[in-house]
Amino acid sequence: MNQKFIRIGITVFVLAASFGGLMWFSLREDTEYYKHVEEVMVSPQQWEGKPLQLHGYVVPGSIMRAQHDSLEWRFKVQSKGSSVNAAYHGVVPDTFKDDAEVVLTGKLTPAGFNVNPNGVMAKCPSKYEPKAALTPQRSSN
Repeated sequence: MNQKFIRIGITVFVLAASFGGLMWFSLREDTEYYKHVEEVMVSPQQWEGKPLQLHGYVVPGSIMRAQHDSLEWRFKVQSKGSSVNAAYHGVVPDTFKDDAEVVLTGKLTPAGFNVNPNGVMAKCPSKYEPKAALTPQRSSN
């Protein structure tokens, strides 16, 4: 009977250690923080070099291309009075424009936020606004 408890204890220990090791290795490098611009810009040194998803709004008039036919984009993202410069190389979504709500995936550097390839997600506010309630038309017969 005592040997049975030892076997069960060893099995439980091996399973727990395996699960813990799997979680540690899988979360160690792929951890990505989801933060708003104002949260990051309070102490930017703390976030430099860490993988981030940065939420904010495109500052009107800040979107610029390096050249007319280039895929190099420079723009500012702001939220609640804080802003950060962003740099992106690639095709931007159709909904990427002034005042667009965006989530950028990349890393913060001393020069600004470097967006990963395919790291721009722009939300379309019109899709999420509630539609006006329809009122039924009554016939006057």
